[in-house]
Amino acid sequence: MRASALPKPVRQSNLARSRKGVIRALHYHERGQDDLFVCLQGRARVVALDRDTGETFCEDIGDENFSAVYVPGNLAHGFEALTDVLMLYHVSEEYDADDPDEHEWPWDDPRVVDLWSTRSPILSARDADES
Repeated sequence: MRASALPKPVRQSNLARSRKGVIRALHYHERGQDDLFVCLQGRARVVALDRDTGETFCEDIGDENFSAVYVPGNLAHGFEALTDVLMLYHVSEEYDADDPDEHEWPWDDPRVVDLWSTRSPILSARDADES
């Protein structure tokens, strides 16, 4: 990664493991936290939705496509573990547990539901509440 090439500086890096079939989505950041997703192990699908225009984006990254996906924070975004994965994501803001800038959006929004590989994902309790 060349931080100087990014629109905003990286302020925090996070590492997450997910099992095949898990969808971690959708979330957005009103204060503008951007995310840079890298799949270090396995294969994941990154999905993004412009909540205003309905424009969507998805990219499979990881084993067959070792690249990073930059997602501006105003877009609802998340990822699906197509295999067991180890995801690294760099973010442009540090997490503040007292004032989190994380807002949920339904993973099965009609504009993105067909972008996922499954209609019956494994969801966290938080993500399941948003459906």
